[in-house]
Amino acid sequence: MKYYLIAGEASGDLHASRLMKSLAARDPQADFRFIGGDQMAAVGGTLVRHYRELAYMGFVPVLLHLPTILRNMRLCKRDISQWQPDVVILVDYPGFNLSIAKYVHALKQQRPKVYYYIAPKIWAWKEYRIKRIRRDVDELFSILPFEVDFFEGKHHYPIHYVGNPTADEVRTFLTQSGTTARRKIIALLAGSRRQEIKDNLPTMIQAAKQYGQDYQLVLAGAPGIEPSFYEQFTAGTGVRMVNDQTYPLLSQAHAALVTSGTATLETALFGVPQVVCYETPLPRLIGWLRKKVLKVEFVSLVNLIAGREVVRELVADTFTLDNIRRELAAIMPDDAPARKQMLKGYEQLWQQLGGDSAPEKAATTMYQLLTGGKS
Repeated sequence: MKYYLIAGEASGDLHASRLMKSLAARDPQADFRFIGGDQMAAVGGTLVRHYRELAYMGFVPVLLHLPTILRNMRLCKRDISQWQPDVVILVDYPGFNLSIAKYVHALKQQRPKVYYYIAPKIWAWKEYRIKRIRRDVDELFSILPFEVDFFEGKHHYPIHYVGNPTADEVRTFLTQSGTTARRKIIALLAGSRRQEIKDNLPTMIQAAKQYGQDYQLVLAGAPGIEPSFYEQFTAGTGVRMVNDQTYPLLSQAHAALVTSGTATLETALFGVPQVVCYETPLPRLIGWLRKKVLKVEFVSLVNLIAGREVVRELVADTFTLDNIRRELAAIMPDDAPARKQMLKGYEQLWQQLGGDSAPEKAATTMYQLLTGGKS
């Protein structure tokens, strides 16, 4: 069978590559063609465009690179029409991928199926996109358990919850590495994009440096960000940086300061008490808009999955040096009530995510759907 996949950033490249491996294990005739990255290319198939040519985030970068984005979108549409895959699998990245879904759905002849792996987060904002999903997406695959109630309960749109790939990855790491003793380390996870790092890291270092006598501050470098970029923030602070070692770091850390994103979930699954930190421009305005525009109460995946506050979120107008210091101090002692309560919440998080392997369950379901239930 012919599979066309589109992943628009590094995390999508990782998740798509693992889905491809699982599909190949079920379909010996699997033929892959994709827009993605190095990890997808390592699985095999034809790389049409690297995601680096698509991955522009934020209004200004998108505007500046709009001709490139539109050119790549036209190329992608033309390539799908010419190659005639059996299915187009969209991986996250909704701005680009929902446009592709609309195009594929409108094809008059030999229309491939449209599967969406890692559902767009329309429960946070842009809920109106449900109309496009309902019209253009044949099957939606979710990795967050609360999305079942959102899509099926609220919008009566059936989806497949396949488990969470981050939980799979952490579970595999812990199984292979065994139990690692905690060390006197405070982990700093400052985001995956330059602007996030620039906005968050200096204050995070300031908040944690009071523990520098007894704890090593260790910064997890993000993929694609050169070490020299971090030096402007870490020079003279005593902060040590590691690259491609986030899981080993979290397996040993005593506590962490984490910029909101998948890293908050990873930190929780490793059992590391954390403070979620996310600075924004115009914090008071963003804080107000967050309450008026966002459809959800929380921003961290930990709290969203739990449905309650497990970890403290300091975002926009609550992101201050004093607040971060206070919340970090509350989870540092081993016997601190806040620390114990957070770890208890983490245990419940594991139960909510379930034990399924997301790429394997998704691949099994996709293959069965495409073959009419044959295995």
